[in-house]
Amino acid sequence: MTVTVRRADPLGPEAHALLGASAAMMADRYPAEVNYSMTPEDLDDPAIRFVLAFADDKAIGCAALATRAGYGEIKSMFVAPEARGLGAGAALLRTLEGFAREDGLPALRLETGPDLTSACALYEREGFATRGPFGDYLDDPLSRFYEKPLGA
Repeated sequence: MTVTVRRADPLGPEAHALLGASAAMMADRYPAEVNYSMTPEDLDDPAIRFVLAFADDKAIGCAALATRAGYGEIKSMFVAPEARGLGAGAALLRTLEGFAREDGLPALRLETGPDLTSACALYEREGFATRGPFGDYLDDPLSRFYEKPLGA
């Protein structure tokens, strides 16, 4: 099965379904004060590029790149449980990394939950290393922070 990634409207029905599933999963795992899920409306911003991953024309994953001062932040990364293991997560990350490189951003950063072990393993395989909190995030044991320098 081939996975493709393309830009998408975060307000579209496929995005709504994936973002809703992601928000529900995160709400079940984490208290509101450390749950940084973004709504489709939050993602409909000129400083954010939103993408969907597809397999056989079915949307199976989503992610966004938010341009920040001095770095790009990976947001709303999610792959539907039934589609995990197909390579969608890596394809989403590589697409966003390509956008960040095109924009000349020096690094990518993200926040995730420490018990999302498959996601953490993916980030580490893709060259991300743990770091401390950044931006408005608080130092909390329910958050894990990653960064990937992009070089020149």
